[in-house]
Amino acid sequence: MKIYAISDLHLSFSRTPDPANWINSPEYKPMSDVDESWTAHAIRIYENWTRIVTHDDVVLVGGDISWAMRLEEARPDLHFLGLLPGLIVAVQGNHDYWWQSISRVRALAPSNMRLIQNDHVRLGNLVICGTRGWLCPNGAFFKDEDMKIYKRELIRLRNSLESVKGPVDEIIVIMHYMPTNEKHEYSGFIEIFQEYSVKHVVYGHLHARACRYRLPDQAWGINFYLTSADYLSFTPRFIMNWSF
Repeated sequence: MKIYAISDLHLSFSRTPDPANWINSPEYKPMSDVDESWTAHAIRIYENWTRIVTHDDVVLVGGDISWAMRLEEARPDLHFLGLLPGLIVAVQGNHDYWWQSISRVRALAPSNMRLIQNDHVRLGNLVICGTRGWLCPNGAFFKDEDMKIYKRELIRLRNSLESVKGPVDEIIVIMHYMPTNEKHEYSGFIEIFQEYSVKHVVYGHLHARACRYRLPDQAWGINFYLTSADYLSFTPRFIMNWSF
């Protein structure tokens, strides 16, 4: 089994997509309107994903899955994910407004998708935890009102890790936000990673020029993986091999 990751899919299909006829799968909010490098990005994700990922593999998705505002509007985008091979494990992004009641979201999600919220997904002795995350203190855009959300996300990360019972060989954490500020200062997220011996952290959120703020590949004894779709040229990034 191979573990891959890609985040920030930013899907916006207005009807159930058909890979055999993309012209009949219009987007109501094409990302190319913002950045032409995103032209036909959903098609590129589909082609790259189906080329390298098998049904035995796992793909970690770090949020910003759909532009939908309500859950029912996200149905075509979730159906798109159901067309893809592999087990998809995802957390919420800051634009996933459709992700409200976790029970309702799970009920609509395709059969090959698992969603993490205050819990985890276990694959033998490999455990996948996660939370959305938030801006970190002392960052350029961090405001007083962000502190409440930041602290709440620390609690959610801890809840996810605390939910793990029994023997574990490896823990991977998925987040949407980078778990530090842009100066890469030590944060509450890093403290929790160290407390629970987390060695692999997947995150997204950074796009275009903002990717220059990404974390180094390794810091504090942790491996960090930026997986924003445009940063990866819309191709899932290989993280590791795993055997049960």
